[in-house]
Amino acid sequence: MKALLKLAALIDRLNDLFGEIAKWAVLAACFISAGNAAIRYALNFSSNAYLEIQWYLFAAAVMLGASQVLRLNEHVRVDVLYGRYPTRAKVWVDLLGLAFFLLPVMVMMVYYSWPLFARMYDSGEMSNNAGGLIRWPAMLMLPLGFSMLVLQGLSEIIKRAGWLMHVFDMDTHYERPLQ
Repeated sequence: MKALLKLAALIDRLNDLFGEIAKWAVLAACFISAGNAAIRYALNFSSNAYLEIQWYLFAAAVMLGASQVLRLNEHVRVDVLYGRYPTRAKVWVDLLGLAFFLLPVMVMMVYYSWPLFARMYDSGEMSNNAGGLIRWPAMLMLPLGFSMLVLQGLSEIIKRAGWLMHVFDMDTHYERPLQ
């Protein structure tokens, strides 16, 4: 179990890195968006490339940030009953949900998104818009993001199993979102 917990810590650190990239992608998208709007209104000039890079950065923020959200236990859940469960039951619900819902769906998403990325990369597909960008960098975010969710799901399963075995101390506090 110690080796698995070290693997979980490594996955967590990797997802911290991708979380940082996602954070900077949001900031860059905001600056590009504001700059694009200012230039468009001040100089009556616009570029489709600026609009598309915002879309690419948004894809990076969402797809690379999703695994970090899971790691921080801030993901969306149906908490009508979950918030009332004792801690041990919450850990079991998380463990079963991760193993039987998250992992199979994310593996399937990697399986189906990879060929789309590979086809765009091989063909060098470009946006149809004038001044548009190549599309594969945005499409890469799908298999990469889903793969990171698979890894983070495995990390969360390991940590919960370790908590249930009393060999890993995990913060099990869950704060129900304000309604």
